[in-house]
Amino acid sequence: MIEGPRIRVFMVDDHPLMQEGIAAILLSQPDMDLVAAAATGCEAVKRFGQHRPDVTLMDVRLPDMSGIDAVIAVRSAFPEARILMLSTFEGDVEIQRALKAGARGYLLKSLPPAQILDGIRAVHAGKKCIPPEVAAQLAEHLSEDELSAREIEVLQKVSGGHRNRDIAGQLHISEETVKVHVKHILEKLGARDRTEAVAIGLRRGVIRY
Repeated sequence: MIEGPRIRVFMVDDHPLMQEGIAAILLSQPDMDLVAAAATGCEAVKRFGQHRPDVTLMDVRLPDMSGIDAVIAVRSAFPEARILMLSTFEGDVEIQRALKAGARGYLLKSLPPAQILDGIRAVHAGKKCIPPEVAAQLAEHLSEDELSAREIEVLQKVSGGHRNRDIAGQLHISEETVKVHVKHILEKLGARDRTEAVAIGLRRGVIRY
């Protein structure tokens, strides 16, 4: 028998099958309850205030905003919120952003259910939850230079197929400045050309589709 109050879990994911799967796993646990679910970031912020869950499972990809922005919004109103990111995505930059935003851990949806449950219990107990797979992604790029905010902007434009001249006009900078940014982007990402830089940027979560 499990003594004491159950862990009240809030699920934020826009995929019905994922919601149902997590709900089934949680409901099979003697120490957990699923108190609410949401499919968008805005809904997540609203329902968090209504239910005040012990632990929130937050998808990184939501239809109206990123899960990371939703974490920032929730924690600005409720700094004590314990949020665990749940994602199919393992880009190191995305993971870093989530942890900097205040997430207490980052789990991959591909993990066995037992590991997800262990993560919920760890976060509820006040611990961080960074599985070995996620830690390895972070460690791989630890010593590398990060792209500046402007370089990320330029890379996002490059991913949209824009030429340097177009990017210069859109960002109100000179074409020569764009060339310098692109040069630095290639160096920092270890890319041979613009196409490879975009591929690396997407894989690591520097930019988004």
